[in-house]
Amino acid sequence: QVQLVESGGGLVQAGGSLRLSCAASGRTFSNNAMGWFRRPPGKEREFVAAINWGGGSPVYADSVKGRFTISRDNAKNTVYLQMNSLKPEDTAVYYCAVSRFSGGYLTRTADFDYWGQGTQVTVSS
Repeated sequence: QVQLVESGGGLVQAGGSLRLSCAASGRTFSNNAMGWFRRPPGKEREFVAAINWGGGSPVYADSVKGRFTISRDNAKNTVYLQMNSLKPEDTAVYYCAVSRFSGGYLTRTADFDYWGQGTQVTVSS
């Protein structure tokens, strides 16, 4: 059974940093694109970042570009999201996801098939 488990969320002050991790189990995803989405309070889930099977072609939402970095370690079946210069508007539940596709530039929730349970990130002003 496939499982994606996020960790690294928490409470941080504006301007601070957090690093989210998402460990996959149940099968190997070294041939699959992976990504991060988030659901801010009272809003729908939105795209944050995605990366192709080999760790290339990263793509970011405009709202996080230059502040967040997505990376992956296929040996560990894990994807990461380094979040710097956090803002209160980054407050959300963050979800990792795995796509059936291997390529990059995937930004739609419909492109992703496996989802984690989410981890809360709260940024105080």
